[in-house]
Amino acid sequence: METHISGHGVYRLQYHIVWVCKYRRRILRPGVPEYLERTLRGLLRSLPGVTIEQFGSDHDHLHLVMEIPPKYSISSVMAELKSRSASQLRKKFPWLAKVYWKENIVWSPGYFVSSVGADEATIRRYVEYQGRQDGGQLALQL
Repeated sequence: METHISGHGVYRLQYHIVWVCKYRRRILRPGVPEYLERTLRGLLRSLPGVTIEQFGSDHDHLHLVMEIPPKYSISSVMAELKSRSASQLRKKFPWLAKVYWKENIVWSPGYFVSSVGADEATIRRYVEYQGRQDGGQLALQL
C-alpha cells in the first residue's frame, strides 16, 4: 500500500468493494469479467487518482480493491462506475437484454464497502507512542 501526497494532505485509502448483479443473476460468465475489468480501468481515466488494485469475480458479484483519493466520495465513484459499466456491458453483450428484459439495468443498487489498512493494534500503538520518542533535539545545547 502506497502513501500519496495531494495538495493539502497525505493519504493511504484503500477499500474492499463488492457489487452484486441485479437479482443475483449469474451473468458473469467466461469473457464477461475480463471485458468488465478492462472497461472499468478505462472508465477510471475520467477519475484521476482512482485505481483498481485487485479485481475478482464470482458468477453473480464482483470484488474490487480500489484506491480512492479523499477528493472523491465513494458513493459518487460507485455511481459513476456502475452506471457507465452497465451501459457498456449491455452494448457488448446483447443477451443481457433477455436476462433483464423489463429493465435497463445490470447491477443491484447497493454495494458493500470496507476500508483496508493497518490493523487496529498497529494504529493504537502508533497513537500511543506518538511524540514519546526523542528525535535527538533534547540533546542540543544552546
